[in-house]
Amino acid sequence: MNSSCSAFHAKMAVLQCQFIIAYHSRSTTPLNKKHFCSKKCFRPSGHRLGTGIRIAPTQSQQLPGYPLKVWNAIETPSIPRSIHDIPNGDHILGFGANLAKDHPGYHDEEYKRRRSSIADMAKKHKIGEQIPAIEYTTEEIDVWGQVLTKLSALYPTHACKEYLESFRLFNFSPNRIPQLEELSQITGHHTGWKIRPVAGLLHPRQFLNGLAFKTFHSTQYIRHPSNPIYTPEPDICHEILGHVPMLAHPDFAQLAELIGLASLGASDKEIWHLTKLYWYTVEFGTILEDDGVKAFGAGLLSSFGEIQHMKSGKPIFQDLDPFAKLPKMSYKDGFQNMYFLCHSFSDVSAKIQSYLETIQSAN
Repeated sequence: MNSSCSAFHAKMAVLQCQFIIAYHSRSTTPLNKKHFCSKKCFRPSGHRLGTGIRIAPTQSQQLPGYPLKVWNAIETPSIPRSIHDIPNGDHILGFGANLAKDHPGYHDEEYKRRRSSIADMAKKHKIGEQIPAIEYTTEEIDVWGQVLTKLSALYPTHACKEYLESFRLFNFSPNRIPQLEELSQITGHHTGWKIRPVAGLLHPRQFLNGLAFKTFHSTQYIRHPSNPIYTPEPDICHEILGHVPMLAHPDFAQLAELIGLASLGASDKEIWHLTKLYWYTVEFGTILEDDGVKAFGAGLLSSFGEIQHMKSGKPIFQDLDPFAKLPKMSYKDGFQNMYFLCHSFSDVSAKIQSYLETIQSAN
C-alpha cells in the first residue's frame, strides 16, 4: 500500500471516531411526521450529527441506525450499521426477471425463466456464505467469449493503465465465465472489496450504501444471445469486465468507497446527486494519461461501441466538479455525448472527499 493510501485510511480512522461521538451525542427525541422534511429528512428537528464525516464501519463493526424518510414510494432503511443491514433483493427496481417490452429477451420465455432462476439464487444468498456457482450453458459461454474477445483487443489502447494492471490478475478465458466467489476472493485480497450477488437493479440508496462497506452488488445473469455486443442493463459481462478489475486497484477502490461513504445518511436530493456522480465516474469515467484520454468507467470498459465512441473525436470532455449540477443520466439515447475527465484518481478522490465533508456540514 502506498503512502497516500495509508494517509487516507489513517484519516478515515480518526473521522470514524468523530462520527461515533457525534452520533451518540444527538438528541433522543422521538421522530414524528414533522421531522421528515425535504432538507433534514432523517434527524430530529434542530439537531445535527456534528461535523465529522459519516464513516462506515468495517463489515464486523456495528453502529446504531437512524430512521430515514420514504424515497420514491420505498421506505428506506435506517443508516446501515454493516453490510448485513443492506438487503440484496427486497427492492429490485428493474432489470431483474421481469423484462421491458423493448428488451431483446422479452419474447424468449426460456431466457426469462433462466434469469428468474438466477435472480432467485441471488435473493437467497446470505452474507458470509459462499456465493452459489452458476452452471452457465454453452450458449451463455459463447456470448461471454464473444464479448471478452472483442473488448480485449481494444483495452491496450482504450483502457487506463490501472485497469490494464488489474486485468492481468484475473486470467480471463473466453471458454469459461468466472464465478463471483473466485472474483470476490481476488478483489478482497488486493483491496478488501467483496462482491455480493444481486437479483437486479437495487434502489440507489442501498446500492451506494453497499460501497461504503466495500461491497459491490453484482448480477449473475447474461445478456440475450440475439445481440451479444448489446445489453440494456447490467449483466455478468458488464460486471466482470467493466467493474471487477477496477475494484482490484486501490486507487479506484478508494474513489468508489468515498462515494459510498457520502451516501450514508444523505438526503434524497443528495442521493440523487451521488447517483449521478457514480454514473459519471464509476460507470462512464475517463482519465487523462500521457498518450491521451483513457476509460476507467464500467459502462465504457464493457461496451464495444461506447469505448470506441470515446476515442472517435465526437464526444466532448469536461473536468469533473462534484459540487456542480450534473446533467441528466442517459443510457437509451445512444452513446454518451459528453464524458467527465479526471486528471488522476487522487485528484478526483480529493474532490469527492471535499464534497462529502460539505454535505456533512450542511446536514
